[in-house]
Amino acid sequence: MTAIKRILRMATGIMSLALFLYPPVLKGAVTLPALFGNHMVLQRDHSNPVWGWGHPGERITVKAIQQDGAWREHSTVTGADGKWLVRLDPMEARSRWTLVVEGQNNEVRITDVVVGEVWLCAGQSNMQWSVNQSNDPDLEKLAAHYPDIRMITVPLLGTQVPQEDFEGQWEQCTPESVQNFSAVGYFFGRQIHQTLDMPVGLIDNAWGGSSAEAWVRRDLLEGQEVFEPLMQRWAAIESNPELLKAMDEYEQAREDWIRQSAQARLKGEPVPPQPSRPRNRLTDQHRPGNIYNGILRPLIGYGIRGAIWYQGESNAGRAYQYRELFPLMIQSWRDEWGQGDFPFYWVQLADFRDEKPEPSESDWAELREAQTMTMDRLPNTGEAVIIDLGEAHDIHPKNKQDVGKRLARWALARDYGFEIVCRSPRYKSMEVSDGKAILTFDHVGGGLDTFDVRTPIGFAIAGSDRKFVRADARITGPSTIEVWSDSIATPASVRYGWADNPVCNVQNREGLPLTPFRTDDWPGVTAGNY
Repeated sequence: MTAIKRILRMATGIMSLALFLYPPVLKGAVTLPALFGNHMVLQRDHSNPVWGWGHPGERITVKAIQQDGAWREHSTVTGADGKWLVRLDPMEARSRWTLVVEGQNNEVRITDVVVGEVWLCAGQSNMQWSVNQSNDPDLEKLAAHYPDIRMITVPLLGTQVPQEDFEGQWEQCTPESVQNFSAVGYFFGRQIHQTLDMPVGLIDNAWGGSSAEAWVRRDLLEGQEVFEPLMQRWAAIESNPELLKAMDEYEQAREDWIRQSAQARLKGEPVPPQPSRPRNRLTDQHRPGNIYNGILRPLIGYGIRGAIWYQGESNAGRAYQYRELFPLMIQSWRDEWGQGDFPFYWVQLADFRDEKPEPSESDWAELREAQTMTMDRLPNTGEAVIIDLGEAHDIHPKNKQDVGKRLARWALARDYGFEIVCRSPRYKSMEVSDGKAILTFDHVGGGLDTFDVRTPIGFAIAGSDRKFVRADARITGPSTIEVWSDSIATPASVRYGWADNPVCNVQNREGLPLTPFRTDDWPGVTAGNY
């Protein structure tokens, strides 16, 4: 079967499945995606879009009814494809509403709608990691009575076909509902909720092990030199006859299931079990565009304040490529969302793997560097440094509470006007004098400090031969550190925290760790990996 025929067949199957799953549409009934349901949160002070489907040419009316009986009304007419969209007038924070969507033949009533702050929680397994898997889950669940924190999770689906909906529902935060929700998302949202005293909506669409290219619309990667090797590798994978055969068999089984299920429903008989999608490279969380189409696309346009992100482990071997890929991903989301440069805050990779006795190269250090560089490429971005929170033998550190708090600092300072320190100190410049490197740093908060011991540790220094040795260091002022080694007469470069799992202890007085850095731009171990 040719690639074009395969795509057409897949599209036909999806259309048939949509007709099966949403039979009321054939009768002109109005429907909405899962994002719009009971207990949902609308973004405050925003013209929130509401959309769905109906009969082509059908008049749709959306009424927003407040608790005191006051109401607003918006109307539109569906297009030839049956789709419709209205934009609600901005609503005040903490207000409570019922949405009534009326079509020609039916109405949909959405209750317990609250207005507050909505955040998208995306990334790979460290964002997906649940409250149950984090520190003190028993205590966290005992205290998780927050009816105005609302959560919804998007099921995982890897596909090249853009999706418009998913199966899911908003839930109020309870000890039962929170246990399997994203821990980083919850702890971030809880801090925002407690500080602002207003509803918070959290949308979790993280996928463990996912690569950043899977979160990007595929056509944006094609034709760019930096991504050409990546796309060529995938072209070879996508032509693998065994994988294509497995997908063909699945598509045929799914079409048979659709017909059998429709017949069973007509006869009032039980619907047969749906065939399982094959777990192969074509449907996984690495294929370019797969996650974008499967679990991000259904969310695009929903009113949000911003996004938090925890990913990078799967791209560490291609850190130089990530310098371009990560900013591209963020900008593409912003472009499609149509909300301008909405806030986008991420978690820098934690310390992981065995500690090494001597300075060495590190792909994880280079990925951290690529993440940090993104703040210079795009506005309204921020990085939570957690080089002190990792675990050597667990890629999923359990202290997700502090991760959530460090992300929340960015939002509280940048988006909500609180005068708190949110940024980790960051390298600014280096001067060399009398065989010593004098380093200056930005964003030091209350001033540079150390953790555990008074001597700064974690520095390495090299001369022009590029051979690094461990260095001595001392803090000489609120924003300066002096670094030297008796074996290096003329320093050419200084590195700090430059390892998979560095032993380092510099922070600001607010406890935010110094951002790992290097003063050189010498080619790294991932420089040729694309």
